[in-house]
Amino acid sequence: MESINEILDTLASYLWGFPESFPLMLIILIGTGVFITFRLGWIQLRQVKHAIDITRGKYDDPEHEGDISHFQALSTALSATIGIGNIAGVATAIHYGGPGALFWMWLTGILGTSLKYAECTLAMKYRKINPDGSASGGPMYYIEKALGWKWLAIVFAGAAALCALATGNAVQANTVADQLRSDFGVDVHITGIVIAVLVGAVILGGIKRIGRVTSILAPLMTVLYVLGALTIIILNIDKVPGAFATIVKSAFTPAGATAGFAGATFMHCLVWGIKRGLFSNEAGQGSAPIAHAAAKTDEPVREGTVAMMGPYIDTITICTLTGLVIVITGAWNAVDAAGNGLFLNGSPMTSYAFAKGLTFMNGNGGYLVTAAVLLFATSTIISWSYYGDRSIQYLFGDKVVFPYRILFCIMIFWGATSRLEVAWALGDIGLGLMALPNLIALVALSGVVVKLTNEYYSREHKPLH
Repeated sequence: MESINEILDTLASYLWGFPESFPLMLIILIGTGVFITFRLGWIQLRQVKHAIDITRGKYDDPEHEGDISHFQALSTALSATIGIGNIAGVATAIHYGGPGALFWMWLTGILGTSLKYAECTLAMKYRKINPDGSASGGPMYYIEKALGWKWLAIVFAGAAALCALATGNAVQANTVADQLRSDFGVDVHITGIVIAVLVGAVILGGIKRIGRVTSILAPLMTVLYVLGALTIIILNIDKVPGAFATIVKSAFTPAGATAGFAGATFMHCLVWGIKRGLFSNEAGQGSAPIAHAAAKTDEPVREGTVAMMGPYIDTITICTLTGLVIVITGAWNAVDAAGNGLFLNGSPMTSYAFAKGLTFMNGNGGYLVTAAVLLFATSTIISWSYYGDRSIQYLFGDKVVFPYRILFCIMIFWGATSRLEVAWALGDIGLGLMALPNLIALVALSGVVVKLTNEYYSREHKPLH
């Protein structure tokens, strides 16, 4: 097991350029975000109201081609992004990079809104309507159709299928199993079997069933978690300014390693913040376009506008709430009664923060995190199953989709019973292998996005330039 973990860590290091080498992948991600943001004239700030109008169904037309509504498409995409990244991902970033890592997660989120807009607009423009009337779309389709780079499309689809098994599946199952074992002593094998059966019952029904389930789970789990975090923040409102000051200050001048804080350098802080920010909102990764391509609409820009709301909800809002709770309660550098560091990481750190922050619950506040982890992870796994089978369909056709879904369920069990480090390393590898081809395509097709945007907003609003 140690050798496997070392191999995975090495591969992840090459992709993310950390810790010894230059963080090339992060520079490409941020650089692309900056480029697209300025090329589109900060559309993520100017069209928020229009995005809300579309999401609430103002422009829905059941006669349009596609499988699900704008709201269901956003819910499916959010179900894949609002998950472990918002609970365990934030805690992991702070554990290794300190409170300042949250600042770099914010940066990733803001730039990610324009990336989400661009990739989902392209996915809708170049999607494929199958003979049965269902829709298939995503970066593999716009890479092949718009650029003619079939080989790169294959690379993306292969990486997406891997990432679905790792980031969208094994990591989620691993965190649920870890949380239930920590709180209730539930055997990880039992957790793996139960989740695999529950998810299997949903994903075998296809995207329409997935859309129905996630349109219920996504709002429910978000409200539950947000209310708990807001309660802690309100109860400790006097500490909020200091928490923000700590986050911003340590983003540029990280403190030395103390207690639960493993990172001690600016690069640790930067890398872990951006890496976990990407894991949280998946902007630029190319996963969300697969869900948004199934929306019922004939306007590519309209669905892209809906999609850009994702990072505002998951990274800017929910990750911020998690980070503030962790900093306010001191969970990031918690010590025991003897003054020894607890070295908390992942969801146990967030659970500790909620237990400490919700004092009126007599130490049971952490169970709110347990419930959120279970809902978040389950909905994320369900959504990522769709990403994986659309990628497999692109590579090998419909005949391989069902066997892939079976493999997907088996990987739930593997993830639940594997070590945290192995699952996260595998997820980071899949994350990088997906993002790179997609970011290349976004830069190459940015002119197409600008043209589509101007054409649409010349009818709805004013054009960009």
